[in-house]
Amino acid sequence: MAEQKLMGRPSPTAILNPRLDVNFKALFTQGTKESDAALQSFISAAIGRKIKSLKLDPNEPPADTPSQMQMSFDVAVTFDDGEKADIEIQGRDREYDFKARAEIQAARLLNNNAKKGGNYDAKKVFQISVLNFHVSRDDKSQVSRYTMKSQSGAELAGRLNVVFIDLLEIKKLFGTPVEQLTPLQKWGLFLSYADDGSKTEYISQIAKSEEGIMEADRIAQRMSEEDANWFRQNSIDIARRDYNSTMEHYQQMGLEKGLKQGMQQGIQQGIQQGLQQKTEEAARNLAANGVSEEIIAKSLNLQIEDVRKLINEAAPAQA
Repeated sequence: MAEQKLMGRPSPTAILNPRLDVNFKALFTQGTKESDAALQSFISAAIGRKIKSLKLDPNEPPADTPSQMQMSFDVAVTFDDGEKADIEIQGRDREYDFKARAEIQAARLLNNNAKKGGNYDAKKVFQISVLNFHVSRDDKSQVSRYTMKSQSGAELAGRLNVVFIDLLEIKKLFGTPVEQLTPLQKWGLFLSYADDGSKTEYISQIAKSEEGIMEADRIAQRMSEEDANWFRQNSIDIARRDYNSTMEHYQQMGLEKGLKQGMQQGIQQGIQQGLQQKTEEAARNLAANGVSEEIIAKSLNLQIEDVRKLINEAAPAQA
């Protein structure tokens, strides 16, 4: 009983962290008018033009071949004109090349949006990533938009578009008069500080100035009233801290390089097995608490196929 209270809402006014994948996704996928309005507002701000209407799509695209790496779209939508977008949030940098990942995601999205036949008729697609880190050391822009261009700047068909939104840069705008902020800057500040109780007054001003953010704020308030959502958030946080502390331990011992080699080549088996056991245990605990497979995979740096295998292996024992 005490443990449940500890994992519940810490105070009557506390707000869930909207930068956590599962909460970010929940804001925009309620299937209600207000959730759709929030999503429409956010995408319009991200791509720089008005979106009249949209519909949610399945977030797991079909693999083209059995051996293809499976990817999930956090929030996948189709606009009224047939264009598509994938929106995801990434709270921390990864060992893999995030720019390459975004490019692959966009290519998959474009491929899924292309009509069958020989005329290559495909609507534009947008891979939109909200990042709590700098995607590039030499690019500290608040928003970076990429498309395929030649060295002279000539664009190809303009179908494939990648957008990076840097929350670290947008955070620097905190305190700027609300009327001086762009819609995208308002969204960035809302996502950055909605869960910070010391910033409530300013975030409230932002929400009142933008209808879509106001709707997202209402959803966040309602979601935060449920202890089950706090239990899920805290479970993910604990799993991530566990994973990160284990990695830091190996780094301090000077075994990081050996650990990576061991995972690939079978050496340093003791280290590998210890980390693997912790990761598997965390994955099963998150699954038991209702966390989706894609969120578990993203939180623990696993492939979705591996998460499913772990959950299936645990099912007979739980039965």
